[in-house]
Amino acid sequence: MQRGGAAAMEPAPGPQEKYALITRNLQEVLGEDKLMGILKERELKIYWGTATTGKPHVAYFVPMSKIADFLKAGCEVTILFADLHAYLDNMKAPWELLELRTRYYENVIKAMLESIGVPLEKLKFVRGTDYQLSKEYTLDVYRLSSMVTQHDAKKAGAEVVKEVEHPLLSGLLYPSLQALDEEYLKVDAQFGGVDQRKIFTFAEKYLPSLGYAKRVHLMNPMVPGLTGSKMSSSEEDSKIDLLDRKEDVKKKLKKAFCEPGNVENNGVLSFIKHVLFPLKSEFVVLREEKWGGNKTYTAYEALEKDFAEQVVHPGDLKNSVEVALNKLLDPIREKFNSPELKKLTNAAYPDPSKAKPAEKGSKNSEPENVVPSRLDIRVGKVISVEKHPDADSLYVEKIDVGEPEPRTVVSGLVQFVPKEQLQDRLVVLLCNLKPQKMRGVESQGMVLCASSLGEPRLVEPLDPPAGCCAGERVYVEGYEGGQPDEELKPKKKVFEKLQADFRVSEDCVAQWKQRNFLTKLGRVSCKSLKGGSIS
Repeated sequence: MQRGGAAAMEPAPGPQEKYALITRNLQEVLGEDKLMGILKERELKIYWGTATTGKPHVAYFVPMSKIADFLKAGCEVTILFADLHAYLDNMKAPWELLELRTRYYENVIKAMLESIGVPLEKLKFVRGTDYQLSKEYTLDVYRLSSMVTQHDAKKAGAEVVKEVEHPLLSGLLYPSLQALDEEYLKVDAQFGGVDQRKIFTFAEKYLPSLGYAKRVHLMNPMVPGLTGSKMSSSEEDSKIDLLDRKEDVKKKLKKAFCEPGNVENNGVLSFIKHVLFPLKSEFVVLREEKWGGNKTYTAYEALEKDFAEQVVHPGDLKNSVEVALNKLLDPIREKFNSPELKKLTNAAYPDPSKAKPAEKGSKNSEPENVVPSRLDIRVGKVISVEKHPDADSLYVEKIDVGEPEPRTVVSGLVQFVPKEQLQDRLVVLLCNLKPQKMRGVESQGMVLCASSLGEPRLVEPLDPPAGCCAGERVYVEGYEGGQPDEELKPKKKVFEKLQADFRVSEDCVAQWKQRNFLTKLGRVSCKSLKGGSIS
C-alpha cells in the first residue's frame, strides 16, 4: 500500500474493478448481486473476526492480504477481536487469560498489517466484549435462542467449534453470536474462511427473522499447512509461528510437504498464491546459476505450471519462500522483542511444562481470590529526590503517604523522568509490597508508571486527580470495599497476576480489565501514553 504521492493520482477504481479486487482468490461469495449493487452506490462495509485463542501463525497473512485488497477497493473494514467467542468455544481461551490473549492478538495483528504495508488508520478495531455484553445484544441472543433449533445451532458450529464428546451449551450459542455481530457492527458483509460457511448460511436464515438484513458473505479457501492438512495453532509442525526464529522457519519449511510436481495440498505453493503474490504481484524463485539462475514470475499460474512440470525444484521453492517470509516476519519479531511484549506473550501463553503440579490435598481447596482491593495503593507526595549512591539509573525518593514518617522508595526512573519533574509532585504508590534492598538501599514501595510498548521506551508516572492529599486511597472501580493485604507475599505473586491486566486506555486513564483506577476526586491517568502498560 502506498501513501500519498503517486497513489493519490491514480483514478479511483470503478464498481467492476472493486468487485474484482474484493473477490480475487476467494473460494465462494454468497450474495454476489447484492455485493455489486452496493458497490454501484457506495463503499462496502465489511468485517473480519478472529477468536483470540491460540497464537496467530503465518496462515493469518492470508486474511491480512485480503484486508489489503478490501482497502484498495475502498471498503470500510472492521477487525473484530472475538474474545467472548474464544471463551465460548470449549474454553479454548480460559477466562483468566482472556484479556491477556486479546491484547496479544491486538498487538500481533496490527504488527502483521504494518509488515505488509496496510495503514492502520484506515481500519476500525473492536473487541467483542465492547458490545456483546450490552442489554440490547443480550436480549437479541435470547430472542434468537427462542427461534433457533438445537439441530441448526449444532450443524452451524460443526466446522468451527471444537468437537468434544460431551458438547457444552456455549458451543451452541457461538453461531448466534457470530450472526448478531453482523448487525451490531453495522456491516454489509462478513469475511472468513470457507470453514465458516455453515455459520454464514445460519446467519442468512435467522437474521431476517429478527427483522435484520441478510448480509453478503465472502469466503477464503482453507490454506493447507506445512504437513499438507489445515494449518492449525494446535499442531506445532503444521504451522510457522509469527515469532519463530529464522532457524526455526528454515527447519519447518525443510520438513514441509512439497512433493515434486504435486500441486495438491501443497502448503508452500498455497502460501505463495494467497499471500506473496497478492502482496507483491510477483514471486522470485532463487536458484544457483547452474540450475538456470533466478526466475521472476508475474502470474501464479505460470509458477504452478512450472512446478507441476518439475521445472521448479521443491528445494528452490522452499528457500525462496523462506527469504520472502522472513522479510514479512522481521518487523514483527523486532516489535515483539520489547520487554513489555515479551512479558505479554509469556503471560498470555504460559509454558505448560513450567506449570506447577497441584499440591496434595488441594483438589477441593478454594482458589485464591486475586482482586485489586488486595493492593494498598495510595496517593503519595515526593518530598525529596536524590540519585542512588551506588546506581546511576536509580533515584532514592522520600515520599509522604500519610504516615508519621515518609517512605524511602527506590525507582528506576533516572533515564525517563528528570529529577525536577519528580520533586514535590503527586504520584501513585503501591505500599504493601515486601520491602527489599535495591543496591543497598531498602525500598518501601513502588511508584506506579505507564510505559509505552515498543522502542524507544517512554515512561510516565501515573497522575492522581488534582487536589488529592498524600495518603488518600487509590482503588479500582467496583472494588472500593475490600481490605488490602497487610503485606503481599512474593511467592503468591498477587501483584504480578493483577498487573498483567493493568493498562492505559485510549483516553490515558489507568485501568484494570477496563475498570478505572479512582480516588474520591476522580480518575487516575497519565499524560500521553495511550494503550501503554502499567508497572
